[in-house]
Amino acid sequence: MLVDSPPEQRAETAPAPPTRQAARTLGLLLSVVILVLVALASIAIGAKALPPDQVWHGLFHDTGTYGDVVVDERLARTVLGLLAGAALGLSGAVLQALTRNPLADPGLLGINAGASAAVVTAITYFGVTSLTGYVWFAFLGAAAVGALVWFLGGSRGATPVRLALAGTAVSAALYGYLQAVMIMDDAALGKMRFWTVGSLASATNSTILQVLPFLTVGTVLALGLARPLNAVAMGDDTARALGAGLGRTRALAMLAATVLCGAATAACGPIVFVGLMVPHVVRSFTGPDLRWILPYAAVLSPVLLLGADVVGRVVARPSELQVGIITAIIGGPVFIFLVRRRRTAQL
Repeated sequence: MLVDSPPEQRAETAPAPPTRQAARTLGLLLSVVILVLVALASIAIGAKALPPDQVWHGLFHDTGTYGDVVVDERLARTVLGLLAGAALGLSGAVLQALTRNPLADPGLLGINAGASAAVVTAITYFGVTSLTGYVWFAFLGAAAVGALVWFLGGSRGATPVRLALAGTAVSAALYGYLQAVMIMDDAALGKMRFWTVGSLASATNSTILQVLPFLTVGTVLALGLARPLNAVAMGDDTARALGAGLGRTRALAMLAATVLCGAATAACGPIVFVGLMVPHVVRSFTGPDLRWILPYAAVLSPVLLLGADVVGRVVARPSELQVGIITAIIGGPVFIFLVRRRRTAQL
């Protein structure tokens, strides 16, 4: 569903009044505090209940059982959730600005499909069985599909409509390939079933170190595109009048979104709705200025991801529900609400 930018985005972004700037700054600081609290909850709460003193002892003193649970499992899981959540939120915000569609998410351009297809190929034809092997195949698949969609969309002459149509077509083809391979290969089906749900449960220090450079580069690139993407969001003619290089900005935005979403998907599997919900909700109280949307999305997306992960550990004790299931349960009704509210506003 492609929509043009709302009227408030067609006018040049003016400096916000001091009171609004102060409110945005205070809200961002409050969001950081909430993120810290959720991260602490992620370390303290797990499928296995541990008293707070044992969590503290395991985190700072014990190298035995408690240390293994708290440091090797929960801490790595929390750090990966922070990084992946921020990446998904930033990539979603960038793609919504790039396509001028406030309901866009990383799946719109086929990035998730590319990562998934690469992983099933690695399992079926190359015998890859470890998460560290999945990471590189998933990232390469996401990057390859990002480049293909950019080429099919017209390269430097790409438009939001062309990019979305190319992404939809490529996604459909790749998901067809993925389903065909898994139906014919029971082993691939068993291994892919866990990965495609989306999970933080397999987080390790090795996985974090592998994706950290990509997430760092993608984050810096996305934040640096805030001003030019503000101009692009106003429409091509306005962007040209403001001196924004449309081709360069769109190419860099595609690169940033692909690197961020590709790395997050490689480490955790395709987690849906985070990149759609958080930037859309953030825009409702920050306005259309990406200089505020991007930092808010980078902070609040990990809040959603880690919060959903904590809920998944608690509701099914002593087992757990994967975070991708929880975000889908939350995201479906929220997405329907957002669509209905937008249709109501347009009537």
